[in-house]
Amino acid sequence: MIRPRIRPALAAGTAALFLLTACGGESGSPEANDKIAGADTGEKTPAPPAQSPSTDAGRPEISLPSDLTYSFEWSKTGDKDKDAVLSDGEQFIKAVDMAIAEQDPLHGAYRFYSEGEAAASSQKFVQEFVDYGDRITGTKRFYDAKVQVDEGGTAGFAYCEDQNKAYNKSLKTGKTSRTPESDDNYVLYNSRLRVNKQGVWVTEKLTSERGNAACRP
Repeated sequence: MIRPRIRPALAAGTAALFLLTACGGESGSPEANDKIAGADTGEKTPAPPAQSPSTDAGRPEISLPSDLTYSFEWSKTGDKDKDAVLSDGEQFIKAVDMAIAEQDPLHGAYRFYSEGEAAASSQKFVQEFVDYGDRITGTKRFYDAKVQVDEGGTAGFAYCEDQNKAYNKSLKTGKTSRTPESDDNYVLYNSRLRVNKQGVWVTEKLTSERGNAACRP
């Protein structure tokens, strides 16, 4: 059995949903040349107002092992919809890791924040960890976020992850498999989200590419 990667390459490379020329720049304020392609698709109807991330929309409580920490290196943009995308995007990331820690491929937390292809790929991803009996430990760093929200209540969200300080940990032995730092541990993600009736930004599609030069230092 092949040990699962901390984050797999999902439809990597040319299959990326939102093509970016670079992953740098101010969060929520992409330059014209860095426009997220595809974020203006969908029916042009007024979007329901996004609720504040602190508003009770039935959001699940996220509880993670104390030895798994996160660094989200993006600041609020001042735009309520973009900030809601960033916040709910963070919760989706953590919810998937919570499902891994609890060894539940159908965990309600990540399913709250995802639908369709993103939910299906997350289920498969969690199942790989369950099959191997691993969870994730260490520190996961996320940075260089770009968000574009359109009038139809959909959004494009791209960001980078540095996995060099995150590792697999065996649930059976408690042993951590420490791997060497590598350019392959820098991952570019592109996702498509929509806001639902509860004001939650739900991830519908997600792609990733390992070793992308835009995310490497």
